[in-house]
Amino acid sequence: MKLSGRGRGCCAGGSRERGPPPRSPFVHQLRFSPLEKAKIAFMTLTLFPIRLFFAAFMMLLAWPFAFIASMGSDEQELEKPLSWWRKVVDVLLKAIMRMMWLAGGFHWINVKGRRALPAEAAILTVAPHSSYFDAIPVTMTFASIVMKAESKDIPVWGTLIKYIRPVFVSRADQDSRRKTVEEIKRRAQSGGKWPQIMIFPEGTCTNRSCLITFKPGAFIPGVPVQPVVLRYPNKLDTITWTWQGPGAFEILWLTLCQFHNSVEIEFLPVYIPSEEERKNPVLYANNVRRVMAEALGVSVTDYTFEDCQLALAEGQLRLPSDTCLLEFAKLVRSLGLKPETLEDDLDKYAASAMKMKKEKVDLKEFSAYLEFPVSQTLESMFALFDENEDGVIDIREFVIALSVVCKPSKTLETIQLAFQLYQSEDGTVTEEDLACILKTAMGVSQIDVTHLFRAVDEEEKGKITYDDFYTFAMLHPDFAEDYLYADQMGVESGLETSPLSAPNGICTDFSPDNNGDRRKPLQKKLN
Repeated sequence: MKLSGRGRGCCAGGSRERGPPPRSPFVHQLRFSPLEKAKIAFMTLTLFPIRLFFAAFMMLLAWPFAFIASMGSDEQELEKPLSWWRKVVDVLLKAIMRMMWLAGGFHWINVKGRRALPAEAAILTVAPHSSYFDAIPVTMTFASIVMKAESKDIPVWGTLIKYIRPVFVSRADQDSRRKTVEEIKRRAQSGGKWPQIMIFPEGTCTNRSCLITFKPGAFIPGVPVQPVVLRYPNKLDTITWTWQGPGAFEILWLTLCQFHNSVEIEFLPVYIPSEEERKNPVLYANNVRRVMAEALGVSVTDYTFEDCQLALAEGQLRLPSDTCLLEFAKLVRSLGLKPETLEDDLDKYAASAMKMKKEKVDLKEFSAYLEFPVSQTLESMFALFDENEDGVIDIREFVIALSVVCKPSKTLETIQLAFQLYQSEDGTVTEEDLACILKTAMGVSQIDVTHLFRAVDEEEKGKITYDDFYTFAMLHPDFAEDYLYADQMGVESGLETSPLSAPNGICTDFSPDNNGDRRKPLQKKLN
């Protein structure tokens, strides 16, 4: 597979209006100078416990007000203008929340632009989403947000959440996403009766170096939205909480140990969709994202939350930061292969590949093999595997790459499938075969497997079976770290990987699965 280092980058991401996107928007690494470490140590012993206590006290102080104001509220009452006493509670809660952020070192919050009225824009789209500190604009506006249903059961915090009348998403309900979109649509089209809904359309946290794909859920109602951009112009970025980097408590500790933390909230002009955008939520989302990226001065990329799961899957083969498989996964989605049927598709393509009399196919044969017509997306996918640029690819590489995307954490299952594709009649593969298998499974152009192959091939036969590899992998579960990464991959160490069981952001992914943009032509990146 090709890499950007060869000048024909498969990892360059999608749109590039403002230069190439970063290697990975899901990774954040902190490095401290000796002086900064000394400051953190001093603040840990002095200011940190005071700030933590005061912030917790403010949250507890807000709880009874939110609890009383939330009691007995039915839907019809929620759609009415606030009564005088609820307005008083609203002001008190906003003041208490502001004191809580003040305790955290956010001494002043710089607000630019004018917040639109609910009748002007029923939905506020906020980006980039990079931390739980993004709750600052929520507590300033008390706009409704989209939250996991489980959040309302969290002591204290759950009561505060219920006060702002959120839209809850239930994981237990398989129809929850559709119901959530319908509820957002109903509120957005109420003519300003409901509070504004604040949505983080990226659906997960990034390092703010670019804007990843916006989920279309916020744009399905087809009503005007007001883009809101967040900036944290601090010398030391202790705010960012991504999937790979410092954990939640470490971020809280480091942030409270900073004497001052800056945040900027800019309300951009209301974006009124065209008739075409009303009919096409994905187009609407992409155009709003472009406006926000220009305001932030960052690039946009077509990576998604699903790509984050692929990049950070806890399998034995950890993908390098410049892997082409993220680009491949994006092309798989654009081609129209559905996540819910991907395993069945993999079985079908693998069985077909094993029956084929030749491994090399041209573009027309590749199209027939996938049962998709030739398109710009298909050509881009073909080009990923056309390493020698001779117009033919090894179909086995496609199957291996699809297996990684389909089952990113099941390394040995992918390798077993690859052995079945590459093995000779006696069930063995050579060192050259193993190199092809692993470089495809990791999405890199070159890889040296000599050290690993010799370790597996204890009898020095010059060939190994899958059973040999499996036995070795069971005895050496960190074989990739010991035999691959340490020598050549340059995988950064010292990063803490957060569990991937749920998004760590405020706004969950509530967009329907079938809203992918399959009509949008992709720019051919490699030829």
